[in-house]
Amino acid sequence: MVLRTIFNTVHRMVYPFLGTFARGLGVDITALSFALTGRSLMGAFVPFIAAVSDQRGRRFGMLAGTALFTLGVALVAIWPTLWTLTAALILALLGKNLFDPAMQAYFGDRIPYERRGLALAVTEIGWSLAFIIGVPAMGLLIARYGWSAPFPVLAVLGLGMFGVTWWMAPRRDAHHFPNRNLWANFGAVLRNVPALAGISIALWATAGNELVNLIFGVWLEDSFGLQIAALAGASAVIGLSELSGEGLVALLTDRIGKPRALFLGLLANSAAAVLLPFIGRTEIGALIGLFLFYITFEYVLVSHVPMMTELVPGARATVMAFNVTGHSLGRAIGAFLAPFIYRQFGFLFVALLAVVFNILGLLALRSLQKDGSGQ
Repeated sequence: MVLRTIFNTVHRMVYPFLGTFARGLGVDITALSFALTGRSLMGAFVPFIAAVSDQRGRRFGMLAGTALFTLGVALVAIWPTLWTLTAALILALLGKNLFDPAMQAYFGDRIPYERRGLALAVTEIGWSLAFIIGVPAMGLLIARYGWSAPFPVLAVLGLGMFGVTWWMAPRRDAHHFPNRNLWANFGAVLRNVPALAGISIALWATAGNELVNLIFGVWLEDSFGLQIAALAGASAVIGLSELSGEGLVALLTDRIGKPRALFLGLLANSAAAVLLPFIGRTEIGALIGLFLFYITFEYVLVSHVPMMTELVPGARATVMAFNVTGHSLGRAIGAFLAPFIYRQFGFLFVALLAVVFNILGLLALRSLQKDGSGQ
Protein backbone atom coordinates (compact mmCIF):
# COMPACT_ATOMS: atom_id res chain seq x y z
CA MET A 1 0.00 0.00 0.00
CA VAL A 2 2.79 2.44 0.91
CA LEU A 3 4.84 1.62 -2.18
CA ARG A 4 1.84 2.01 -4.45
CA THR A 5 1.00 5.36 -2.83
CA ILE A 6 4.40 6.60 -4.03
CA PHE A 7 3.94 5.18 -7.55
CA ASN A 8 0.43 6.62 -7.83
CA THR A 9 1.43 10.05 -6.51
CA VAL A 10 3.59 10.62 -9.60
CA HIS A 11 0.77 9.38 -11.82
CA ARG A 12 -1.86 11.64 -10.25
CA MET A 13 0.10 14.82 -9.48
CA VAL A 14 0.51 15.78 -13.14
CA TYR A 15 -3.11 16.84 -13.56
CA PRO A 16 -3.49 19.46 -10.80
CA PHE A 17 0.03 20.82 -11.39
CA LEU A 18 -0.01 20.78 -15.19
CA GLY A 19 -0.10 24.58 -15.44
CA THR A 20 2.61 24.93 -12.77
CA PHE A 21 4.92 22.56 -14.62
CA ALA A 22 4.32 24.41 -17.89
CA ARG A 23 5.11 27.80 -16.34
CA GLY A 24 8.22 26.41 -14.62
CA LEU A 25 9.49 25.02 -17.91
CA GLY A 26 8.51 28.12 -19.88
CA VAL A 27 6.40 26.14 -22.35
CA ASP A 28 2.79 26.15 -23.47
CA ILE A 29 0.46 23.67 -21.78
CA THR A 30 0.01 21.99 -25.18
CA ALA A 31 3.63 20.82 -25.03
CA LEU A 32 2.90 18.97 -21.80
CA SER A 33 -0.24 17.46 -23.30
CA PHE A 34 2.03 15.70 -25.81
CA ALA A 35 4.01 14.29 -22.90
CA LEU A 36 0.80 12.93 -21.38
CA THR A 37 -0.21 11.50 -24.75
CA GLY A 38 3.12 9.67 -24.96
CA ARG A 39 2.55 8.34 -21.47
CA SER A 40 -0.93 7.08 -22.37
CA LEU A 41 0.33 5.30 -25.49
CA MET A 42 2.53 3.14 -23.27
CA GLY A 43 -0.61 1.27 -22.19
CA ALA A 44 -0.54 -0.63 -25.48
CA PHE A 45 2.86 -2.15 -24.62
CA VAL A 46 2.04 -3.22 -21.06
CA PRO A 47 1.51 -6.94 -21.84
CA PHE A 48 4.96 -7.20 -23.44
CA ILE A 49 6.57 -5.45 -20.45
CA ALA A 50 4.67 -6.85 -17.49
CA ALA A 51 4.64 -10.44 -18.76
CA VAL A 52 8.29 -10.57 -17.66
CA SER A 53 6.97 -11.36 -14.17
CA ASP A 54 5.63 -14.69 -15.44
CA GLN A 55 8.94 -15.37 -17.18
CA ARG A 56 11.49 -14.14 -14.63
CA GLY A 57 9.50 -14.16 -11.40
CA ARG A 58 7.45 -11.73 -9.34
CA ARG A 59 10.49 -10.34 -7.50
CA PHE A 60 12.20 -9.45 -10.77
CA GLY A 61 9.09 -7.66 -12.04
CA MET A 62 8.66 -5.62 -8.88
CA LEU A 63 12.34 -4.68 -8.71
CA ALA A 64 12.49 -3.78 -12.42
CA GLY A 65 9.39 -1.60 -12.08
CA THR A 66 10.83 0.20 -9.08
CA ALA A 67 14.15 0.74 -10.87
CA LEU A 68 12.42 2.28 -13.93
CA PHE A 69 10.37 4.57 -11.67
CA THR A 70 13.48 5.71 -9.76
CA LEU A 71 15.45 6.32 -12.96
CA GLY A 72 12.64 8.44 -14.38
CA VAL A 73 12.19 10.78 -11.42
CA ALA A 74 15.99 11.00 -10.91
CA LEU A 75 16.37 12.39 -14.44
CA VAL A 76 14.24 15.41 -13.54
CA ALA A 77 15.97 15.78 -10.17
CA ILE A 78 19.35 16.01 -11.95
CA TRP A 79 18.34 17.88 -15.10
CA PRO A 80 14.86 19.52 -14.98
CA THR A 81 13.75 20.04 -18.60
CA LEU A 82 10.70 19.27 -20.71
CA TRP A 83 12.44 16.24 -22.22
CA THR A 84 13.45 14.75 -18.88
CA LEU A 85 9.96 15.39 -17.49
CA THR A 86 8.46 13.60 -20.51
CA ALA A 87 10.90 10.72 -19.99
CA ALA A 88 10.08 10.65 -16.27
CA LEU A 89 6.32 10.41 -16.91
CA ILE A 90 6.82 7.56 -19.37
CA LEU A 91 9.37 5.66 -17.25
CA ALA A 92 7.30 6.13 -14.07
CA LEU A 93 4.22 4.72 -15.81
CA LEU A 94 6.20 1.81 -17.26
CA GLY A 95 7.57 1.16 -13.78
CA LYS A 96 4.09 1.24 -12.28
CA ASN A 97 2.80 -1.09 -15.01
CA LEU A 98 5.63 -3.51 -14.27
CA PHE A 99 5.24 -3.35 -10.50
CA ASP A 100 1.44 -3.56 -10.24
CA PRO A 101 0.81 -6.82 -12.19
CA ALA A 102 3.84 -8.45 -10.54
CA MET A 103 2.61 -7.43 -7.08
CA GLN A 104 -0.95 -8.57 -7.82
CA ALA A 105 0.32 -11.90 -9.14
CA TYR A 106 2.57 -12.22 -6.06
CA PHE A 107 -0.46 -11.95 -3.79
CA GLY A 108 -2.50 -14.16 -6.11
CA ASP A 109 0.13 -16.90 -5.76
CA ARG A 110 0.05 -16.79 -1.96
CA ILE A 111 -3.37 -15.73 -0.69
CA PRO A 112 -6.41 -18.04 -0.93
CA TYR A 113 -9.01 -16.76 -3.38
CA GLU A 114 -11.67 -16.42 -0.67
CA ARG A 115 -9.46 -13.87 1.18
CA ARG A 116 -7.80 -12.20 -1.78
CA GLY A 117 -10.32 -9.37 -2.11
CA LEU A 118 -9.35 -8.00 1.30
CA ALA A 119 -5.60 -8.20 0.63
CA LEU A 120 -5.75 -6.55 -2.78
CA ALA A 121 -8.20 -3.90 -1.54
CA VAL A 122 -5.58 -2.86 1.03
CA THR A 123 -2.99 -2.41 -1.72
CA GLU A 124 -5.51 -0.38 -3.76
CA ILE A 125 -5.80 2.14 -0.93
CA GLY A 126 -2.52 3.51 -2.32
CA TRP A 127 -4.55 4.95 -5.20
CA SER A 128 -6.73 7.16 -2.98
CA LEU A 129 -3.91 7.94 -0.52
CA ALA A 130 -1.92 9.37 -3.43
CA PHE A 131 -4.73 11.89 -3.93
CA ILE A 132 -5.37 12.55 -0.24
CA ILE A 133 -1.76 12.65 1.03
CA GLY A 134 0.75 12.33 -1.80
CA VAL A 135 -0.45 15.07 -4.14
CA PRO A 136 -0.94 17.70 -1.37
CA ALA A 137 2.56 16.89 -0.05
CA MET A 138 4.02 17.41 -3.52
CA GLY A 139 2.06 20.67 -3.74
CA LEU A 140 3.69 21.96 -0.55
CA LEU A 141 7.14 21.18 -1.96
CA ILE A 142 6.30 22.94 -5.23
CA ALA A 143 4.91 26.00 -3.46
CA ARG A 144 8.04 26.34 -1.34
CA TYR A 145 10.87 25.25 -3.64
CA GLY A 146 9.62 25.29 -7.23
CA TRP A 147 8.09 22.94 -9.78
CA SER A 148 10.91 20.37 -9.79
CA ALA A 149 11.17 20.08 -5.99
CA PRO A 150 9.18 16.80 -5.69
CA PHE A 151 11.52 14.85 -7.94
CA PRO A 152 14.62 14.61 -5.70
CA VAL A 153 12.33 13.49 -2.86
CA LEU A 154 10.65 10.94 -5.13
CA ALA A 155 14.05 9.66 -6.29
CA VAL A 156 15.06 9.02 -2.67
CA LEU A 157 11.71 7.31 -2.02
CA GLY A 158 12.29 5.22 -5.15
CA LEU A 159 15.62 4.00 -3.80
CA GLY A 160 13.88 3.18 -0.53
CA MET A 161 11.17 1.25 -2.39
CA PHE A 162 13.82 -0.76 -4.22
CA GLY A 163 15.53 -1.63 -0.94
CA VAL A 164 12.27 -2.66 0.74
CA THR A 165 11.27 -4.87 -2.21
CA TRP A 166 14.76 -6.43 -2.38
CA TRP A 167 14.51 -7.26 1.32
CA MET A 168 10.89 -8.47 1.51
CA ALA A 169 10.39 -10.43 -1.72
CA PRO A 170 11.99 -13.90 -1.52
CA ARG A 171 14.71 -14.77 -4.03
CA ARG A 172 13.49 -18.34 -4.28
CA ASP A 173 9.74 -18.37 -4.76
CA ALA A 174 8.14 -21.71 -3.96
CA HIS A 175 4.72 -20.33 -4.96
CA HIS A 176 5.58 -19.59 -8.60
CA PHE A 177 7.37 -21.56 -11.30
CA PRO A 178 8.43 -19.18 -14.10
CA ASN A 179 7.29 -19.87 -17.65
CA ARG A 180 9.91 -18.36 -19.93
CA ASN A 181 7.82 -18.69 -23.10
CA LEU A 182 6.25 -15.23 -23.64
CA TRP A 183 4.01 -16.38 -26.49
CA ALA A 184 2.75 -19.37 -24.52
CA ASN A 185 1.65 -16.97 -21.75
CA PHE A 186 -0.01 -14.69 -24.31
CA GLY A 187 -1.79 -17.65 -25.88
CA ALA A 188 -2.99 -18.89 -22.49
CA VAL A 189 -4.70 -15.53 -21.97
CA LEU A 190 -5.94 -14.78 -25.48
CA ARG A 191 -7.48 -18.25 -25.91
CA ASN A 192 -9.23 -18.07 -22.55
CA VAL A 193 -12.79 -16.78 -22.99
CA PRO A 194 -13.35 -15.88 -19.30
CA ALA A 195 -10.06 -13.93 -19.28
CA LEU A 196 -11.10 -11.99 -22.40
CA ALA A 197 -14.51 -11.33 -20.84
CA GLY A 198 -12.82 -10.09 -17.65
CA ILE A 199 -10.52 -7.78 -19.62
CA SER A 200 -13.53 -6.40 -21.52
CA ILE A 201 -15.23 -5.61 -18.20
CA ALA A 202 -12.23 -3.41 -17.40
CA LEU A 203 -12.50 -1.76 -20.82
CA TRP A 204 -16.24 -0.99 -20.68
CA ALA A 205 -16.37 0.09 -17.03
CA THR A 206 -13.37 2.40 -17.49
CA ALA A 207 -14.79 3.87 -20.71
CA GLY A 208 -17.98 4.77 -18.86
CA ASN A 209 -16.04 6.28 -15.97
CA GLU A 210 -13.78 8.30 -18.28
CA LEU A 211 -16.79 9.84 -20.04
CA VAL A 212 -17.87 11.46 -16.79
CA ASN A 213 -14.34 11.92 -15.45
CA LEU A 214 -13.26 14.03 -18.42
CA ILE A 215 -16.39 16.17 -18.67
CA PHE A 216 -17.69 16.81 -15.17
CA GLY A 217 -15.31 19.74 -14.60
CA VAL A 218 -16.49 21.45 -17.80
CA TRP A 219 -20.08 20.68 -16.89
CA LEU A 220 -19.68 22.25 -13.45
CA GLU A 221 -18.02 25.31 -14.96
CA ASP A 222 -20.87 25.69 -17.44
CA SER A 223 -23.49 25.12 -14.75
CA PHE A 224 -22.10 27.29 -11.95
CA GLY A 225 -19.49 29.53 -13.62
CA LEU A 226 -16.83 27.84 -11.50
CA GLN A 227 -13.82 25.67 -12.21
CA ILE A 228 -13.83 22.34 -10.38
CA ALA A 229 -10.80 23.53 -8.39
CA ALA A 230 -12.95 26.37 -7.01
CA LEU A 231 -15.53 24.02 -5.52
CA ALA A 232 -14.52 23.68 -1.91
CA GLY A 233 -13.76 20.13 -0.96
CA ALA A 234 -14.17 18.62 -4.46
CA SER A 235 -10.74 16.98 -4.45
CA ALA A 236 -11.23 15.67 -0.92
CA VAL A 237 -14.65 14.29 -1.87
CA ILE A 238 -13.20 12.35 -4.80
CA GLY A 239 -10.30 11.02 -2.74
CA LEU A 240 -12.52 10.04 0.18
CA SER A 241 -15.06 8.38 -2.13
CA GLU A 242 -12.28 6.25 -3.63
CA LEU A 243 -11.03 5.35 -0.15
CA SER A 244 -14.58 4.43 0.86
CA GLY A 245 -14.95 2.23 -2.22
CA GLU A 246 -11.77 0.37 -1.33
CA GLY A 247 -13.04 -0.04 2.23
CA LEU A 248 -16.31 -1.53 0.95
CA VAL A 249 -14.37 -4.06 -1.10
CA ALA A 250 -12.31 -5.05 1.93
CA LEU A 251 -15.50 -5.43 3.96
CA LEU A 252 -17.89 -7.09 1.50
CA THR A 253 -16.38 -8.52 -1.68
CA ASP A 254 -14.91 -11.73 -0.25
CA ARG A 255 -18.14 -12.38 1.66
CA ILE A 256 -20.61 -11.98 -1.21
CA GLY A 257 -18.33 -13.25 -4.01
CA LYS A 258 -16.38 -11.32 -6.63
CA PRO A 259 -18.83 -11.64 -9.59
CA ARG A 260 -21.80 -10.66 -7.43
CA ALA A 261 -19.85 -7.69 -6.09
CA LEU A 262 -19.04 -6.64 -9.67
CA PHE A 263 -22.70 -7.01 -10.69
CA LEU A 264 -23.91 -4.85 -7.80
CA GLY A 265 -21.13 -2.32 -8.36
CA LEU A 266 -21.91 -1.86 -12.07
CA LEU A 267 -25.62 -1.46 -11.28
CA ALA A 268 -24.91 1.09 -8.54
CA ASN A 269 -22.49 3.02 -10.76
CA SER A 270 -25.14 3.17 -13.50
CA ALA A 271 -27.68 4.51 -11.01
CA ALA A 272 -25.18 7.12 -9.80
CA ALA A 273 -24.46 8.18 -13.40
CA VAL A 274 -28.18 8.67 -14.13
CA LEU A 275 -28.69 10.52 -10.84
CA LEU A 276 -25.74 12.89 -11.30
CA PRO A 277 -27.27 15.28 -13.90
CA PHE A 278 -30.43 15.67 -11.80
CA ILE A 279 -28.98 16.19 -8.31
CA GLY A 280 -26.05 18.13 -9.74
CA ARG A 281 -28.09 21.28 -10.20
CA THR A 282 -26.53 22.77 -7.08
CA GLU A 283 -22.92 22.71 -5.92
CA ILE A 284 -23.73 20.52 -2.90
CA GLY A 285 -25.77 18.18 -5.08
CA ALA A 286 -22.89 17.95 -7.55
CA LEU A 287 -20.47 16.97 -4.77
CA ILE A 288 -22.89 14.32 -3.49
CA GLY A 289 -23.36 13.00 -7.01
CA LEU A 290 -19.60 12.84 -7.61
CA PHE A 291 -19.11 11.02 -4.32
CA LEU A 292 -21.68 8.38 -5.30
CA PHE A 293 -20.28 8.01 -8.80
CA TYR A 294 -16.66 7.60 -7.68
CA ILE A 295 -17.35 5.31 -4.73
CA THR A 296 -19.33 2.90 -6.92
CA PHE A 297 -16.73 2.92 -9.70
CA GLU A 298 -13.92 2.31 -7.22
CA TYR A 299 -15.92 -0.60 -5.81
CA VAL A 300 -16.18 -2.07 -9.33
CA LEU A 301 -12.50 -1.49 -10.05
CA VAL A 302 -11.16 -3.03 -6.86
CA SER A 303 -13.60 -5.97 -6.82
CA HIS A 304 -12.52 -6.78 -10.37
CA VAL A 305 -8.80 -7.17 -9.54
CA PRO A 306 -8.95 -10.28 -7.28
CA MET A 307 -11.31 -12.04 -9.68
CA MET A 308 -8.86 -11.48 -12.55
CA THR A 309 -5.97 -13.00 -10.59
CA GLU A 310 -7.69 -16.41 -10.58
CA LEU A 311 -8.78 -16.72 -14.24
CA VAL A 312 -5.42 -17.96 -15.63
CA PRO A 313 -3.30 -18.95 -12.59
CA GLY A 314 -0.38 -20.10 -14.74
CA ALA A 315 -0.03 -16.65 -16.34
CA ARG A 316 -1.26 -14.33 -13.60
CA ALA A 317 1.02 -11.39 -14.36
CA THR A 318 0.22 -11.60 -18.08
CA VAL A 319 -3.52 -11.53 -17.33
CA MET A 320 -3.10 -8.49 -15.09
CA ALA A 321 -0.98 -6.80 -17.78
CA PHE A 322 -3.71 -7.31 -20.39
CA ASN A 323 -6.16 -5.98 -17.81
CA VAL A 324 -4.14 -2.75 -17.64
CA THR A 325 -4.37 -2.55 -21.44
CA GLY A 326 -8.15 -2.94 -21.15
CA HIS A 327 -8.27 0.03 -18.79
CA SER A 328 -6.05 2.07 -21.15
CA LEU A 329 -8.28 1.35 -24.15
CA GLY A 330 -11.34 2.20 -22.07
CA ARG A 331 -9.86 5.57 -21.12
CA ALA A 332 -9.05 6.24 -24.78
CA ILE A 333 -12.62 5.43 -25.88
CA GLY A 334 -14.16 7.57 -23.14
CA ALA A 335 -11.81 10.49 -23.78
CA PHE A 336 -12.52 10.35 -27.53
CA LEU A 337 -16.32 10.31 -27.18
CA ALA A 338 -16.88 12.57 -24.16
CA PRO A 339 -16.28 16.05 -25.71
CA PHE A 340 -18.38 15.28 -28.81
CA ILE A 341 -21.33 13.85 -26.85
CA TYR A 342 -21.27 16.74 -24.39
CA ARG A 343 -21.11 19.48 -27.05
CA GLN A 344 -23.80 17.92 -29.20
CA PHE A 345 -26.25 16.53 -26.65
CA GLY A 346 -25.34 17.69 -23.13
CA PHE A 347 -24.24 16.06 -19.89
CA LEU A 348 -27.34 13.88 -19.51
CA PHE A 349 -26.38 11.95 -22.64
CA VAL A 350 -22.80 11.62 -21.39
CA ALA A 351 -24.21 9.97 -18.26
CA LEU A 352 -26.56 7.76 -20.28
CA LEU A 353 -23.71 6.57 -22.52
CA ALA A 354 -21.77 5.69 -19.35
CA VAL A 355 -24.74 3.48 -18.41
CA VAL A 356 -24.61 1.82 -21.85
CA PHE A 357 -20.93 0.97 -21.31
CA ASN A 358 -21.76 -0.44 -17.87
CA ILE A 359 -24.44 -2.64 -19.46
CA LEU A 360 -21.82 -3.96 -21.88
CA GLY A 361 -19.68 -4.69 -18.82
CA LEU A 362 -22.59 -6.60 -17.26
CA LEU A 363 -22.99 -8.67 -20.45
CA ALA A 364 -19.28 -9.50 -20.36
CA LEU A 365 -19.66 -10.53 -16.71
CA ARG A 366 -22.56 -12.79 -17.66
CA SER A 367 -20.38 -14.42 -20.35
CA LEU A 368 -17.67 -15.04 -17.78
CA GLN A 369 -20.11 -16.61 -15.32
CA LYS A 370 -21.68 -18.83 -18.01
CA ASP A 371 -18.29 -20.43 -18.48
CA GLY A 372 -18.28 -21.30 -14.80
CA SER A 373 -15.01 -19.48 -14.08
CA GLY A 374 -16.47 -16.75 -11.92
CA GLN A 375 -16.61 -17.56 -8.21
